[in-house]
This record gives sequence, C-alpha cells and structure tokens, in this order.
Amino acid sequence: MKIIRFETQAGRILFGSDYDGKTASVIRGAPDTGFECTSERKKVEKLLSPVVPPAILCIGLNYRLHAKETGLALPKQPVVFMKSPNAIISYKDDIQIPIVCQQKPEVDYEAELGVIIGRAAKNVSEQDALHHVFGYVGANDISARRWQKHGGAGQWVRSKSFDTFCPTGPYILTADELDDPQDLSVESRLNGKIMQNSNTSDMIFPVATLIAYLSKSTTLMPGTLILTGTPEGVGFIRQPPVYLKAGDRLETRIEHLGVLENRITLEKKQAVETDTTA
Repeated sequence: MKIIRFETQAGRILFGSDYDGKTASVIRGAPDTGFECTSERKKVEKLLSPVVPPAILCIGLNYRLHAKETGLALPKQPVVFMKSPNAIISYKDDIQIPIVCQQKPEVDYEAELGVIIGRAAKNVSEQDALHHVFGYVGANDISARRWQKHGGAGQWVRSKSFDTFCPTGPYILTADELDDPQDLSVESRLNGKIMQNSNTSDMIFPVATLIAYLSKSTTLMPGTLILTGTPEGVGFIRQPPVYLKAGDRLETRIEHLGVLENRITLEKKQAVETDTTA
C-alpha cells in the first residue's frame, strides 16, 4: 500500500491511500497496529510528510563508493548520528538555507532510503529485523558542511538538524510491497541534472544489519525513521563543489518510492524579540 498523510480543506490531518493527485481514500491506524481502509474519500489540500517520527536515526558513510570518494576507510561498524524531528518537511515544501549558512555556500544534498519501524524492536536478530519494518520512504539528509566540520565539536547532529533539513515523501510504501530493500536505485537530481546515481546494493551495512545493530539494548519505537546513508556524488566532494542555492530544484528518487521534489529558498531574517519584562 502507498500511504500519504495530508491536510483537508477543513484543516484535518489524515492518512490516505489510492491518491489520484486530487483525492485519497481515508485510512485509519498507526505503524505499529497497521492501517485499515475506509469508504470515505477526501480532497487533498496539501501533502504532508508521511512520517512523524519520534526519533530519526542516521547512518553515515554506508555506501562503498561514497567512502571511496571521501578518501576514508570503510567503517567496521555503522556510523550513527541523529537528526532532530523538527527538520522534517514534505513533498514540495521548501528547503531553507539557514541564516547562519548564508555567508558562504555550504548546504549539501544526500539522497537516502528511509526505513520506518512498525513494531517496537529491541535486541532483534538480523534474520528477524525486517519483520519490524512498517515501510519505506524517500528522504534527503540535507547537511550544512561547515557546521558539520566546525560547528559541532566533532558531532554531526547540529549540522543536520536545521529546520527543513529532512524532506521525506511523497508516500510510504508498506514493507509487504517491497521484496528487497537491497536492490533499489537511488538518485538525486539538481535542476534536472543527475548528481547521484547508485543502488542500495552498494550499502556496506544492509537494512537488516542496521536494525539489529541499532536495537541492541535499545528500543526502536514505532514510527522511528532510519536514514540508511547516501551514495557517491554529494556536492562538497565535487570539483568545484556544488552547494544548494536559492532557486534550485532538488529531486530525490528512490526506486518504487516516487519522486520527492523540493525547492531551495533562503530563511528570512526575523526581527529580534525584545524582552519587555525587565
């Protein structure tokens, strides 16, 4: 099933299926309990992110050719970091270049396969790991490279968690409709030009391995989003480097998961609030 999350004309937020570009069949449920179709059909006023994760766990350096292009050795265990859920945006939402990233170009793209946990997972084996997957979604791990290198004292979370830095969508494909997450094309296009073109078969640590590793003595709650790493072709490695700028159009294409489209804009400066209580 392809599942969208959307807003109606009346402002209600619903899940839906059978989206035809204008309307969708309303479905009810949750990732841990499953969804049931209803006979109700609603007009889709706006597509929202299909995921509202309690946590976003991310994997760095998980494609062999990406590791090669960075000049780094293949990791012996998954490189784990997190993004804050405030970074989530949806299909056609704008990716904003933060005010603090506007002095010099630094905002980069990273097309990724997103994995959504269904049933809570703790200490699961690789053999059972995929049974805990609710579905899959296209995502992009937008990253501020100077902040990644200099702004987090060696940690990446700050550089990855600016508002709008985690576009996802346009829909979730439930796990029962995807036979093998290790055989999916992964592509990003910037203004129509292909920048990344790979396959999940190049992953160093497959999805099942990642879930087993992340669940060691740690509960992965229903709805948790796992970003599984990006392939070669990112902007900061290129000569000359290619960074996102206002007016750009970014497309994230994961096989069977649709096309995630986002425009790049600048975050607008706001007036500084003045404390009038003193």
